[in-house]
Amino acid sequence: MSALDWTILVATLIAIVGYGTWATRGSKNVDDYITGGNEAKWWTIGLSVMATQASAITFLSTPGQAFHDGMGFVQFYFGLPLAMIIICLVFIPLYHKLKVYTAYEFLESRFDLKTRTLTALLFLIQRGFAAGITIYAPAIILSVVLGWNLNMLIIVIGILVIIYTVSGGTKAVNITQKQQMAVIFIGMSIAFGLIISYLPQDITFTKALKIAGANEKMNILNFSFDLNNRYTFWSGIIGGTFLALSYFGTDQSQVQRYLSGKSVKEMQMGLIFNGLLKVPMQFFILLVGVMVFVFYQFNPSPLNFNPQAAAIVLNSNHSDDYKAIETDNHNILKLKKEAITTYLSTNDTAAASTLKNLENQEKANRGKARVLIKKAAEETGIEVETNDKDYVFIHFIINNLPRGLIGLLLAVILCAAMSSTSSELNALASTSAMDLYKRSMAPNKSETHYLNATKWLTLAWGLLAIGIACLAYLADNLIQLVNIIGSIFYGNVLGIFLLAFFFKSVKANAVFIAAIITQMIVIAGWWQDWMPFLWLNVFGCLLVMGIALIIQLSLSTHERSNT
Repeated sequence: MSALDWTILVATLIAIVGYGTWATRGSKNVDDYITGGNEAKWWTIGLSVMATQASAITFLSTPGQAFHDGMGFVQFYFGLPLAMIIICLVFIPLYHKLKVYTAYEFLESRFDLKTRTLTALLFLIQRGFAAGITIYAPAIILSVVLGWNLNMLIIVIGILVIIYTVSGGTKAVNITQKQQMAVIFIGMSIAFGLIISYLPQDITFTKALKIAGANEKMNILNFSFDLNNRYTFWSGIIGGTFLALSYFGTDQSQVQRYLSGKSVKEMQMGLIFNGLLKVPMQFFILLVGVMVFVFYQFNPSPLNFNPQAAAIVLNSNHSDDYKAIETDNHNILKLKKEAITTYLSTNDTAAASTLKNLENQEKANRGKARVLIKKAAEETGIEVETNDKDYVFIHFIINNLPRGLIGLLLAVILCAAMSSTSSELNALASTSAMDLYKRSMAPNKSETHYLNATKWLTLAWGLLAIGIACLAYLADNLIQLVNIIGSIFYGNVLGIFLLAFFFKSVKANAVFIAAIITQMIVIAGWWQDWMPFLWLNVFGCLLVMGIALIIQLSLSTHERSNT
């Protein structure tokens, strides 16, 4: 990185953290700290909700996902607009009417304290882990690519977030997220434009899409009912709706974003704004990844985008075999260029077929390379990530963008990490303070006491997230890991809320027992790989509702028989 890159990166981060801390200092009470004084306008809510979900994982993993598998991942978000409508009509009016600080307060008024506490604990468990991953994801990738110290980078990201989140609470999160989203939109738009400009002069954007289509990267819709396929129209519209309902309707990290709104109308408009913009934004990020793929149809690409993985195998006994595969890939690149020229000039299906066959050969070579990397890693005793989806985009940034823009794109990644993490810490502290500490451990204290307790809990959760990040290990794909963790818990929590909303005959004991049984079954189902993770949201939701209804029916029958 050049001095200009460092200047842009550091200045961007300091400006956001400094302004967020200064502009929101001096919260006077818990209401001001947790709900931001209910001053947020709809565009602030919409951008804050979007920034909370769009973590650094989104901007690192999603382009890599598109590079390898195409645009089909966008189907994951198809259920989101439908979920936004349901939340606006059902969840928001009820939360506003009850004037709750957290979503889980409602469950005590509907059921009892133990149900509220259990649901809050489920949120704290999954979101606590997710907060650590949100920090770890960009840190591990940047440390590998740039050679920075991993734990030091984790600590720096964590401390920057802690500074303004502890200082200003929800208002600080909202203010900084608007700035962070501005940096993100500008940075990604510039990156997209540069990728197109780097293509050969005769390759227009339309031709680039045609090349991507010939390689099956533009296949957006998959209407199959194959449960082995994670991303289909049906998993997105059904499983995605349940996941979005759970996340935006019951996850305090999102609920707290719109509870800060000035009115029900502002909250609803904020969520509708997010629903309308989220799918196009994800489509655009995936399209960036597809254009990176097209770029590498004309330029050499590494067999594995993780530089650490490549270094390990090249310094092992498998070096010659790895270099032989690299040579084969260089030959495939030459043949690809010829096939692309033929395909674009003749539109011949045979040329398109040739292009696809060459792409399959390159994929096979990448698979062989991963096998060699694994062997080399096992022989040397070094743990390394062979799946390189999360490294594709950052590799392109570091090796192809001009000075200054590298710093800007790194700022995009770190801003995304900070925006999601700040929302998570804010929500974890609020839930801990309101649902556990104030309600069950230290009732009847002063406003100042609870304000200070919430700040201390924000600090504690921040330090815990840093600790989890320092001990984390990479999964198959980081964006999938976060969604898998959510899917294990979200369906159960959503089912509890739906029982509270729509099944007035179901009482507290039935729901509490059903929730515990369901969580154990869902964890077992995930462990045994019963279904793709998106369907766990549907499974958990329907299971807890079914078990609760059966238990309630049994209890009611037993009570009638004893009278």
